[in-house]
Amino acid sequence: MNTVRSQLEADLKEISATPVDPEIWEWLARRIYYVRGSLEYAATYVQLREAVTLAAAEHGVHDNLFHYLAVAPKFFGGIVHQLDAVGLARESDGKWRRVSVEKPFGRDLESAVALNAELRQVIAERQIYRIDHYLGKEAVQNLLVFRFGNGIFEPIWNRSYIDNVQIAVVEMVGVEQRGGYYETSGALRDMLPNHLFQLVTLTAMEPPISFDGDAVRDEQAKVMQAIQPFSPEDVLAKAVRGQSGAGMHDGETLNAYRAEPHVAEASQTETYCAIKLAIDNWHWADVPFYLRIGKRMAKRCTDIAIQFKRAPFMLFRRAGAPDLTRNRLMIRIQPDEGTSLTFGAKVPGTVLRQDIVDMDFSYAEHFGKNINTGYERLLYDCMVGDPTLFQRADQVEAGWSVVSPILDVWKALPARNFPHYAAGSWGPREAEELLARDSHAWGRSNPQCP
Repeated sequence: MNTVRSQLEADLKEISATPVDPEIWEWLARRIYYVRGSLEYAATYVQLREAVTLAAAEHGVHDNLFHYLAVAPKFFGGIVHQLDAVGLARESDGKWRRVSVEKPFGRDLESAVALNAELRQVIAERQIYRIDHYLGKEAVQNLLVFRFGNGIFEPIWNRSYIDNVQIAVVEMVGVEQRGGYYETSGALRDMLPNHLFQLVTLTAMEPPISFDGDAVRDEQAKVMQAIQPFSPEDVLAKAVRGQSGAGMHDGETLNAYRAEPHVAEASQTETYCAIKLAIDNWHWADVPFYLRIGKRMAKRCTDIAIQFKRAPFMLFRRAGAPDLTRNRLMIRIQPDEGTSLTFGAKVPGTVLRQDIVDMDFSYAEHFGKNINTGYERLLYDCMVGDPTLFQRADQVEAGWSVVSPILDVWKALPARNFPHYAAGSWGPREAEELLARDSHAWGRSNPQCP
């Protein structure tokens, strides 16, 4: 036990953004317990119950339990059943029991439905917290305040004023040592049902009646249910996949995905995907949502770009001005959390010329640098029983109902040209063509992104 505490102390000092207070660490260390055992053995859970009982007696804590399962999804159901067998999942006498599970929640629609049903055999939906660390980031949470707390934006947040929406989650890193996992997942399955769809719903949802957890999630679920399902023909026309080959970045040679450890030599796994979504409701009809996910890209960035429609050009054409700039709102989630609004302004002089300018807000500059992963907020919310930032079963299943048809077509028609974009680039040419067919292009307002 002392070895575990020593290792945790060393790790904490290494990653903490501020010096670790020795007294606080000593207080915490005395409350750390460790049980070692196989997840599949009943004896492990008996030992866990004994450790929980001992900790409660020694420190006088309440008998409320929060189980955080950072394990492979195949273990979720078995663990919850074992916890229930030793009395660690049952709620009684006003004491709560909650279970938080990591992504991915299933591999497709069928497995997600089965997993939800298996968990609900033991615990209620209100006890399940499906964690997604992206939802713990301040810029993501600020979406609700930005949209519904500012009277100048919500009235124009609809199809009458918005031309298209682009959401990007791209990374410079490859799969590193996770090749074995990534081979069974791929970019689409790994990111779209959770990270990307959460950002889509927060961007497109209607105002909830309150900030109560279920009120917010009700509106998110409506967005997922309004996404037009993909036919096989839609997949071929509106979904692009790619796999990274060898490349260069800042003078460094980058390996192809197929050269990574635990990756098949002829792997058909995508490291990049871009899709065009349509949300079939009153506010978003005919407004395309373009999503892209990628490994081994030129930069690391996660952002949401709201592209507004162009103003009427007649007045400026008569004045001899060139084509007008379209206003773009960029919500940066990482690495530089903030928001910027791009608009046109007259260049000083006797000739009417327009230039692009930005109004920019940075979290770090305004509130000070705050180093966090998002998990801090989410784990705290689970402890206090706030489910707002956690996916509900209906959201999960609606997400997989969109993703599964794409996976089915890609499985039936293996890619014949992998790898087909260079590591350190901005992805395959087909992703540019996906937008070009609609006379659009990937946004370039974020200096971190193309």
